[in-house]
Amino acid sequence: MADAATLRSRNAAFWTGAAAGWIRHADRQDEIGRPLGAPAMDRMAARPAERILDVGCGCGGTTAELAVAVGESGAAVGIDIAEAMVTAARQRFPTDRYPGIRFRAADIETLDVVPGAPFDAAYSRMALMLLADPVAGCTTIRRSLRPGGRLAATVFRDGGVNPWMSAAMLGAAPHLGPLPPLPVGDEPGPFSFADPARLARVLTVAGFTAVTITSCDVALDAPDDADAVAEWLVEIGPAGAAYRAAPPAGQASARAGAVRLLDRFREPGVGYRLPAGLWLVTAIAAGADGGSRVSQSADEPSAAARPPVTHYRQPRQDENR
Repeated sequence: MADAATLRSRNAAFWTGAAAGWIRHADRQDEIGRPLGAPAMDRMAARPAERILDVGCGCGGTTAELAVAVGESGAAVGIDIAEAMVTAARQRFPTDRYPGIRFRAADIETLDVVPGAPFDAAYSRMALMLLADPVAGCTTIRRSLRPGGRLAATVFRDGGVNPWMSAAMLGAAPHLGPLPPLPVGDEPGPFSFADPARLARVLTVAGFTAVTITSCDVALDAPDDADAVAEWLVEIGPAGAAYRAAPPAGQASARAGAVRLLDRFREPGVGYRLPAGLWLVTAIAAGADGGSRVSQSADEPSAAARPPVTHYRQPRQDENR
């Protein structure tokens, strides 16, 4: 596996190229993609006047939802590595409509704390798995929370319970130019936290306690518009930049390829139902001395770093049918 600096540089380049697709489909992602973060949003239950950090805020939809929950007396701060997405978030959710909302473009792995800290809680929808150095990123999150502050997040489980993701990419890829390198092993990517034990170790080394990891199965319901659904999934995936660089004929062929492989998820006249298998993650921030201040390997935590409570439940075989 590449070193953290190489992975961080690769991440920055990928999200710079991917941002245009996420911005274009921001409204669709907010609406159809909401179930991906709903378990964590519900579990965190943001309260009026709280200060909430939204990690990996993208184009701002989740941050806006948090801003509404905490009200004018609270604050919701979204942070994302993609500067173009943060710019879009500011335009989509201006402070005159959302008084407590703020957005920052930064790599959370390289910060000591997020400006605006301390926060009462941190939320993240499908972003922790994308960190080049997840221990460093989660340590920053923990430092940015008040002692006892809570974390609620979702990440994907494995590809087998999220089959539509590979279907969109594999259908489009043969018709496009070169794609970015796909993640290997624990490198940042949608399934880097497929193993819940690794996720628990990362949070432990980062200084969180009372870690719980629970399987959740949700579904994304998309309209019965095959071309639009295919384009959305291709553009927000690893083939997005290559798709946008392709000539119109290549784009049409890529969409058609994705449509063919996504057809198994479509009910004609009703729409698409895309199954998603997630881990719901909750944890509590230890005090100022409760976690390591260095980025050590998540695969080799010290015994002293283990949390007093770590629960994770693997899904039964029949849960994903």
